[in-house]
Amino acid sequence: MASFPIRRYLTPLIHVLVWGLFGLSLLLLNPILGRFSIPPQFWVKQVLVFAFWVGAFYLTAYVSVPRLLFRNRIGWFVVAILLTAAAVMLLSQLTESWLNLQQLMDQHLRPPGGNGNFGGGGQFRPRPRRFDMMSLLTTLLVLGISTSMAAVQKWQTDTQRRQELEQQKVNSELSFLKAQINPHFFFNTLNNIYALTVIDADAARQAIHTLSRMMRYVLYETPSDVTSLSKELAFVQDYVALMKLRLTERVMVELEWPAPVRDVPIAPMLLLPYVENAFKHGVSATQPSRILVAVRQPTPQVLELEVSNTRFVAPATSLDEGSGIGLANTRRRLDLLYPGRYTLRVEEATLEGEFRVHLTLQIV
Repeated sequence: MASFPIRRYLTPLIHVLVWGLFGLSLLLLNPILGRFSIPPQFWVKQVLVFAFWVGAFYLTAYVSVPRLLFRNRIGWFVVAILLTAAAVMLLSQLTESWLNLQQLMDQHLRPPGGNGNFGGGGQFRPRPRRFDMMSLLTTLLVLGISTSMAAVQKWQTDTQRRQELEQQKVNSELSFLKAQINPHFFFNTLNNIYALTVIDADAARQAIHTLSRMMRYVLYETPSDVTSLSKELAFVQDYVALMKLRLTERVMVELEWPAPVRDVPIAPMLLLPYVENAFKHGVSATQPSRILVAVRQPTPQVLELEVSNTRFVAPATSLDEGSGIGLANTRRRLDLLYPGRYTLRVEEATLEGEFRVHLTLQIV
């Protein structure tokens, strides 16, 4: 059974209720009610004037304000407001004259037992017509509320549109960043496997199997906004295992993992660029080198990643220079996905002569 679309009818219902309360308040606050006999023409005029106010309200809200005020035509908007108020007052006076309401009210408002406005000889002497200041103030109040309502609605619409545009911009940028990271990683990996086929065919087959598992992760996990921490760490382990197949004994690789892993949601492909940077710039064919990849979970909500590698003079191991597309984009992804919830400390040269990255991430 389809649900009733309450949000679709909520705004018209609110308008009906507000106008009903407005009309009821005018009725209850009228000082002459309950004291004198009121002719039927009085109620006809009140209904027509109320209709004039309703028309002026929506004319201002949906015509004058959007076409004049929102287009910075302030002078013309003031003129339109004054003309609308004058039109309502003129129509009210014409209605009163058409109904001959002034004479009827003078006759019905005579005090009991008095002659009212009757002079000598019994001739009726109508009261002089007075300007209805209360109607003017009510008209201006209606026009002011109409202008305020239209301005607030536009502000809310503009705010919602800005938020939607910002969200679309962030989503597009994240998709662009992930699209840059993935080819960057796989191009390097395929080059490694190509070199490995010449050296050890069995190791190359194992590398292809590992790469296929990693590709499955990329195809099915990275399109989502988040993945589980265990899957992300398994992906990093596969990458490290793949890289170790082509390293010599001069390279020492140390891994530290939380045991057990407390699964929490994390953005996919977020940790790999730091590990990839270490293997890209921390390995030498002639000198001993060391790579440390440590993942810690002090609490289920906090994740720490420490990656350090031997620093060589030739290739500059910097997150901002010479470190490839992936690392620069990871910094940008952290700003977009975890604003104010991460700290990234980079040490270009430690006392041990290493390049070190320390990331602390507040996940949830």
